[in-house]
Amino acid sequence: MNRLMFTHPILFLFLLLSGHIAYAQECVVLLHGLGRSTWSMHHIENSLEKIGYLVVNQSYLSREQSIKSLSEVVGDSILRCQQHKPSAIHFVTHSLGGILVRSYFQHHDAANVKRVVMLGPPNHGSEVVDKFKDSWWFKWLTGPTGQELGTNPESAPNQLKPIALEIGIIAGSSSLDPWFSSLFSGDNDGKVSVESTKLPEMKDFIQVENSHTFMANSRNVIMQIQSFLSSGAFAKPNRALISSN
Repeated sequence: MNRLMFTHPILFLFLLLSGHIAYAQECVVLLHGLGRSTWSMHHIENSLEKIGYLVVNQSYLSREQSIKSLSEVVGDSILRCQQHKPSAIHFVTHSLGGILVRSYFQHHDAANVKRVVMLGPPNHGSEVVDKFKDSWWFKWLTGPTGQELGTNPESAPNQLKPIALEIGIIAGSSSLDPWFSSLFSGDNDGKVSVESTKLPEMKDFIQVENSHTFMANSRNVIMQIQSFLSSGAFAKPNRALISSN
């Protein structure tokens, strides 16, 4: 199709407009984190649309159901993408969104779904949950989902098996939550430790100087997202820590 487009542009335009050629773009699904909304992924949405991706910024009620129930929103978002007949479907997730993708693909095929970029995912749970899950304010803020995100072996994230997708993980190491600092023994983003984000099957990993809450707004993080979606690798000369802009 690309050769036809450049050698016979008028013929290509005619065939495209007449429906004989479907110009299939890649579709990217955005999944926000616990207690957040689609607005928290707005900067990522705009940046990906500007470079030609179809974007589905998917909303879901993160505080009202279990992780297993919430994961069905992944299937809903895939259907929204498939309406446009994309050549491939990718995901960009923040925090809980990554766990929903992993949960969904435990029991569903990944046909036409290729890459996932996870921002600050609690892939092995969070020490914040361990400490405060029984507190009334924590239950009120996070609902039943928050109860499932501890670091114990029986927690929802720790029960998940590897999925057949290319996974790139971006972990933050700057905290805006000093009241949680004593809960972590190593680098963390204020909500999730750097080590908890990692998965044995991840294709690439990068650590950035961003906090959990505002990671999705970082220009550097957005640049890294674009790099992984297009090439399957983050834009870095080595695995040293990269500072945000």
